[in-house]
Amino acid sequence: MKIGVFCSANNALDPDFFTLTEQLGRWMAANGHTLVFGGCNTGLMECVARAVKQGGGLTVGVVPTLVEQGGRKSDNVDVEFRCDNLDDRKAILVGQSDVMIALPGGIGTLDEVFTAAAAATIGYHNKRVILYNIKDFWQPLITMLDALAERGVIRGRWRDNIVVADTFEELTGLLG
Repeated sequence: MKIGVFCSANNALDPDFFTLTEQLGRWMAANGHTLVFGGCNTGLMECVARAVKQGGGLTVGVVPTLVEQGGRKSDNVDVEFRCDNLDDRKAILVGQSDVMIALPGGIGTLDEVFTAAAAATIGYHNKRVILYNIKDFWQPLITMLDALAERGVIRGRWRDNIVVADTFEELTGLLG
């Protein structure tokens, strides 16, 4: 399976985020899954890519021109897709992935989550986004989505397209 990972490229994060991201990368490699990620050499992006590579797994990096020009491309990219902008990057990430996992991240990660989920609600694909809710990181977003659903502005059930995994066991269970 090709697993897209949306996550932070920042280094100044809770150390537990790195520990659990590394665990995910090792699990992906051990189970023969391919990582599809944003191609950066910092933060959780580099952490998951390094863990997959060290475990003998394959990585697919979707690298925007600005990232490469800035010297921020990961050395842990086996297959590289170059792109000109973030819209292209998101389209390739979603297109190359069978399922997507959102680790802790900021505006870019939220953009990726909602781009993938919105496309699924319209019917462009039937791929799930899994929020890996490490240390309740995604709880404010979950609360907001529930509130939006209660107010009737979300058609259907948001949890049909965005699934929440609170533990590593729940996450790997969702991935089969």
